[in-house]
Amino acid sequence: MAWMHIILLTLLPTILILTLLSEAESAAVKDEKQGEASAPSKRVFAPASDASNFFKRRGRRSPKTQAEYLAEQRVQLAASERRREYYEEQSNEYENHREEERDEQHERNREKVDQWRQYYYDGQYPRYHHYRSYYPD
Repeated sequence: MAWMHIILLTLLPTILILTLLSEAESAAVKDEKQGEASAPSKRVFAPASDASNFFKRRGRRSPKTQAEYLAEQRVQLAASERRREYYEEQSNEYENHREEERDEQHERNREKVDQWRQYYYDGQYPRYHHYRSYYPD
């Protein structure tokens, strides 16, 4: 039963403080001049309908403003430009790599063919068979 008294004694001042604070209009310090200070103090808290609409300026189905549309379009254009530049750079790097590979392969093949011709050429016949005449004179 003692714990019930402790809970009630802590809840009673809390409720009293909350009721007194809910009557206050604002947390601003009042100025000497009552006429000028009373008008801004009422603007500190907005009605619930205005407060809920503050963050929802535009509903999901309502049309976008021209500024929003243009900003979104600029963002998309910038993203597509970056994407295009990236893929163009990748394509150029790949083409350069393939060209180097082709050149190296061509060089290796040419060296192999030259080595083969030097090894098998005995000096009696021309090197290239397509220079030989097919019909003897």
